[in-house]
Amino acid sequence: MATEKPVTPTEEQLEILEYNFCKVNKHPDPTTLCLIAAETGLSEEQTLKWFKQRLAEWRKSEGLPSQSGSVRD
Repeated sequence: MATEKPVTPTEEQLEILEYNFCKVNKHPDPTTLCLIAAETGLSEEQTLKWFKQRLAEWRKSEGLPSQSGSVRD
């Protein structure tokens, strides 16, 4: 059974990913995710994994639980 080797995004790919995370959407829909993957040259799975890890990192820096959940005002 083949497993996907972890890929470290290049600096250029990271810039695209960070821009989309910070300026566009922290929770991209499947269509947007597909477009970001195409723009970076990463697979959709790799792109989704990056967004999940980055969101957990962001939530931690904001003092929120790393797992997504409902936040009520």
